[in-house]
Amino acid sequence: MSYHFLFELALILLSTKVLGILTKRFALPQVVGALLAGLVMGPAMLNLLQETSLMDQLAELGVIVLMFNAGLETDLAELKKAGRSAFIIALIGVLVPLAGGFFLTAAFNQGQDTLLQNFFIGVVFTATSVSITVETLKEIGKLSTRSGNAILGAAIIDDVLGIVALTIITSLAGTGASLLLVLIKIAAFFAVSVVVWMVLHRVVEWWFRRYDRDKRRFVVISFAFCLLYAYAAEAFFGVADITGAYIAGLIFAKTPRVTYLQDRFDTLSYTLLSPVFFASLGLKVVLPQMSMAIVLFSLLLILWAVASKVIGCGLGARLCGYSGQDSLRIGVGMISRGEVALIVANDGIAAGLMREEFFGPVVLMVIATTILTPILLKLVYKGREKDYSDLQESELVNRYEDAQAFDLASQALLEDHERLRGSETHHP
Repeated sequence: MSYHFLFELALILLSTKVLGILTKRFALPQVVGALLAGLVMGPAMLNLLQETSLMDQLAELGVIVLMFNAGLETDLAELKKAGRSAFIIALIGVLVPLAGGFFLTAAFNQGQDTLLQNFFIGVVFTATSVSITVETLKEIGKLSTRSGNAILGAAIIDDVLGIVALTIITSLAGTGASLLLVLIKIAAFFAVSVVVWMVLHRVVEWWFRRYDRDKRRFVVISFAFCLLYAYAAEAFFGVADITGAYIAGLIFAKTPRVTYLQDRFDTLSYTLLSPVFFASLGLKVVLPQMSMAIVLFSLLLILWAVASKVIGCGLGARLCGYSGQDSLRIGVGMISRGEVALIVANDGIAAGLMREEFFGPVVLMVIATTILTPILLKLVYKGREKDYSDLQESELVNRYEDAQAFDLASQALLEDHERLRGSETHHP
């Protein structure tokens, strides 16, 4: 048995932390440092670390825990309000990148029978890897804001629309499953999730009435449920495992001791799993030899990858009544393509839907969007320490009324104190 994996894990943890601290000194999110650590230590540069099955499995576990924790921290009331808006944001945020990706690829992909290939690159553009955005929003304390909830809701719908688009393309190529079957499975997944949420909330309430002191057992059981739900989403319904993990987090949100759960999963995430996940994205990068035409294609892909989500999702948010600033934040939050685009691209090559020389530009696009997203998010959320721009008017009114009530209570206490002092003066 080889113990080299212990050295690799130690190197990942140290390099991600050192580069995270360094990027923080330049007022950048620490997740950028973790991504750069994978690039520097991986095959693209120093080649000290290689992608292995263990790293892949730990990275997958890392993103599952990250999305489960995001579900725990999500404001369910705000997410319900964002339901219709999230669908419109996701829909326009899929159509705009798909159309632009198709025409851009068509300009470089000359030859016969290229229609499906061009559409497939457009499908790659529709992907969104929300894990980078989630980690950044958590770091800057904006995950539970109105715009943060809109990003999370739109990302889930984006995932579903991406599956549908991929199924249509692969079905037309004769390599995919039936579109009707895929749609039935997706609908069944969300229907089952609603039922499980209703039942599990009652079970958890009963649990804490009976076993209120045994919080550690609750952590273990909730983690097991998260893993099982992530597995079931992928294996039985064809929905991404990270979507299953996020839904599992939503199911446990607003339950007793949810804060205790968040603390435990935060510790599990930042001590091992998150650094491995973000570094693993860099380890996947192996840049092939590329001609000047392919280099130009890569640059245009990167530009369109950034612009299409900002335009598409931002426009959708604006149509749904979000402010200009929030619309920009939502668009930027959907930029990252991450490991999702790489997985789709690999499937395309295997199915004969993408030329192998186009894989290099897709890899560069993934790297660029993955690194740019946290940087741009930090910029668009930059503002005063106490920023109330994401709060609804009703929430602001409630805060004002709470403040007034506190002032009145304080004044009453002072008056009682003065009366007591006066009483002591008259009756020594």
